[in-house]
Amino acid sequence: MAISKERKNELIQQFARHEGDTGSPEVQIAILTEDINSLNEHARTHKKDHHSYRGLMKKVGHRRNLLAYLRNKDVQRYRELIKALGLRR
Repeated sequence: MAISKERKNELIQQFARHEGDTGSPEVQIAILTEDINSLNEHARTHKKDHHSYRGLMKKVGHRRNLLAYLRNKDVQRYRELIKALGLRR
């Protein structure tokens, strides 16, 4: 369910704004998106696992708040991130 350490490091390298950046909104949103996608697959398979579904909804809400923050702070960065992650089709 959780993403591997290697995959997380790949996402950090891909979306980091500078060397050693792990806390920018872009990195956090990319990691949350990867978590959400894996939890979504789990939820489809295990329909009665309500505890994991609640965790999924918390991650979706957190990502939504981070996206709203980034949209208000810098619209261009927001649009680039949405395009790179394939959100808002």
